[in-house]
Amino acid sequence: MDYRFTALIIIMFICLTLFAKPAYPRNEYLNNGTNTCSTGSFDISVEQRDTDYINNGSSTHENENVRLTYRHFLGSACTDDFKKVQQENMELKQQLELMKMCGRVNNNPSLEQNKNFELLVSKCRGVTPTRDTSRPENSKSSWDELKDDYKKENPDVKLMGDKFIEPKNKLKIPKYLTDELPIPTNETE
Repeated sequence: MDYRFTALIIIMFICLTLFAKPAYPRNEYLNNGTNTCSTGSFDISVEQRDTDYINNGSSTHENENVRLTYRHFLGSACTDDFKKVQQENMELKQQLELMKMCGRVNNNPSLEQNKNFELLVSKCRGVTPTRDTSRPENSKSSWDELKDDYKKENPDVKLMGDKFIEPKNKLKIPKYLTDELPIPTNETE
């Protein structure tokens, strides 16, 4: 039998297990969109060509070129408004990340002593973490409230914490399965 296809599948599976990386969730509250903004480009190139001709004798021709090329992209979206929005989005992303992380940075005084974190400490200086105080102190999560409502609506259910001790509907086993079966006897003797 020809096992080439099976071997190919096995090799692909091995490559998948060896080289695949896990997919991690990302929180992209401000999508990057495109990070490139280009209306054109300049290219400089130097070229040297040596050509040998054999024509009634030998001759050599050398050609040296320096080339400066400018390419202008037609229909580029890189306008002043686009650049302004991209810059604003980058600044907002940085500020949101700092707002999220500066509480940890400011609560760790050892970071101020480490020169590697000078920029981070300077960006977080003066940023104080705030808590969301709009929620009443005695409120629970929605899940806890749903569980409490269920317990009130079903007082006959026996619970230990959140786990059922006795189910509401017990499993009933038919009587013929619970009766003892007769013990077989050897009557052939």
